[in-house]
Formats: sequence, structure tokens, C-alpha cells
Amino acid sequence: MSAGGLDPALLPLLRELGDLKRVRSADMDGSFATRGFLRGWGRLVRGEDAVSVAHAQVAGALAAARLGAMDGDKLAQLGLDEEAARSVLLRSMDEVAGPLDRDLTETLRRAVPLHEDDAEEDAPAFAHALGLQPRAGVTCPGRPRIMLQPEENHADHCFMVAVYASLMAPAFGADPVRCWWFGTVHHLHNAAMPDAGFTGEMLLEPHLGAVIEEARRQALDELEGDLREAAAGVFEEIGGDGTPEARAFHAADVIDRVLEIEHHVKARSVTMDTVLGEYELVHEGPVKGFHDDVLRAVGLP
Repeated sequence: MSAGGLDPALLPLLRELGDLKRVRSADMDGSFATRGFLRGWGRLVRGEDAVSVAHAQVAGALAAARLGAMDGDKLAQLGLDEEAARSVLLRSMDEVAGPLDRDLTETLRRAVPLHEDDAEEDAPAFAHALGLQPRAGVTCPGRPRIMLQPEENHADHCFMVAVYASLMAPAFGADPVRCWWFGTVHHLHNAAMPDAGFTGEMLLEPHLGAVIEEARRQALDELEGDLREAAAGVFEEIGGDGTPEARAFHAADVIDRVLEIEHHVKARSVTMDTVLGEYELVHEGPVKGFHDDVLRAVGLP
């Protein structure tokens, strides 16, 4: 199947959003992405509909691309009223939303969350386990593992795949909410099953399918009714790329996997010229001249 509908202009935004796996704050247990994943599951378990949860999560992620953990609740704590807070969040969204489908962007602008709650406390046990379960790193049968530290966890990955898939859905003619749902659900088995990567999967043959099914069943058993049925129904469809939603999901999954490795590679190649020049680490201000003199005096960089 062709992925020709994807616009390369979207890639810088996906890179930026991927850093939500690394955005933290003093009042946040885990990364922005992990916390978002737990909140999403908590809201679903409480009985909220997937449409409102998906839109709020993707809109919140777009706002956080530039604002980080400075969400609506934090802005309110620091004295902004709802109108001012909404304006700040929407400005942050608008800074990065240029490559996105306009209709989807308008939907997300209406859904930008002003208030978060403690829904992560209601997230099922498997969601919390995914927030603790590390990803495998780079593995290949017959070769030693390449460890990447600090490693992401499966909640980070699932949250980002859900966001990416929703944002890329229009390129595939897919439903953004179903794409978000596929990303949210796709690693349920890793709550109980440590990630040994491609190498581990090959070593588990011919038992791999049975092991994944059992691990997945244990997670699904924590859900009830329609939510359990909806989660269980995902796996057959994403086993291939036969539907627009499956294609958007698989595109998001592979992009997130590669961008995560790219992050580690790029972090090791940052130069002082980039930091001081392009990024203006010592930026304009009332004491910049003195700062420059100090750095020259001590021989930095």
C-alpha cells in the first residue's frame, strides 16, 4: 500500500512532539507522555467517550509541543483566567499546527483542555505497568542489544503513536479517533510481557503467538463491557495494513520507533556552535555583554 499521501513537512512537528516523552515537571510523576497515557485510560474507564478523550489528548499534546508541562491547570495556578489560559494554549498550538489538516486543526482547537484531573489514578493496572515497562532498545537476532539510556517506556510509545496516528489520519483518509485508539491499545501485552525486542520474538518461536495472546488476555481482563470489546477488536485490524486506520497506525508506529533512535543519535552529535549560535544559549538580555566577557575570560567554548 502507498504512503504517498504523507507530507514531509509534518516530520519536524512529529520530532518536536516526540520530546513529550522527555518533558517533566516538579508536580508530574513521569513524563508528559506517560501521564497523558494514564489519564486517557483513566477517563475511558470512567466511561467517557473515546472521541472527547482522543481530541483532548491530541490537542493537549500540540499545545505542549512548545509549552511543555505548562498546561491549563498550571496557568490557572499562576493567576491566568480561563480566557487568558485558552489564548496561551491556542497560540502554542498554532505555532506548530501549520502542516496539519485544517479541519482536524479546527476540531482540536475547540478541544484544547483547560483543566486536567486525576484520571490517571483510575487507569487500570496494565496502564500503570506499561508506564514502568522499558522498551527493548535496538535488537537483532544473533547480535547483542544496543542499549539506549534513558530508555522510553511503553506508555510513552503508545501515547506518541496514538497522537501521531491521529494527526496523520487525514493523509490516509482515516478516522483520527480510531487511529488514536489503535495507538493507545496496541501494546497491551507488554504490561505483563517484558520487551525483548525482535531478538526475543524470534527466540520465543514457535510460542510467540500464544505468549502474546495470554499477556494480552491478562490486560483485557481488567476491562469490562464495551471498552473490553473495543480493545479486543483492535488487534485483527492492525495485524495488517488493509484499512486506512491501520495504515495510519502503522505509519505512526514505525515513525515513532525510528525517531526515538534518531533522538539518541542526535543528542550525541550536538555541537557548541549549534547551542551558542543557532539556539542562543547566552541570549539577549541586560547582562549578555557581561556573560560574553565571562565566557571569553575563561576560554569557553
